[in-house]
Amino acid sequence: MTTTEILRKQVRKYINTADENSLRRVNAILEIDQSNNEWWKDKQFLKELDRMNEAMESGADKGVTFEEIEAAIEARRQEMYGA
Repeated sequence: MTTTEILRKQVRKYINTADENSLRRVNAILEIDQSNNEWWKDKQFLKELDRMNEAMESGADKGVTFEEIEAAIEARRQEMYGA
């Protein structure tokens, strides 16, 4: 299995268990990649970034720490493959 195939498999596992906010963030990253990295020209994307930023600043979206993501991935890995 190639590195790309491994990455695709790992991303699919994450996406299948991600919540809506996480999916929105992943989608935003992918849209940046598809727009030749000229994200600052995409008014809809900027509006979505502003919305997400406001939600984080107001506390409506608590966000997720990197440690929480790692723990969730490890828990899922344990669930799927055991020790």
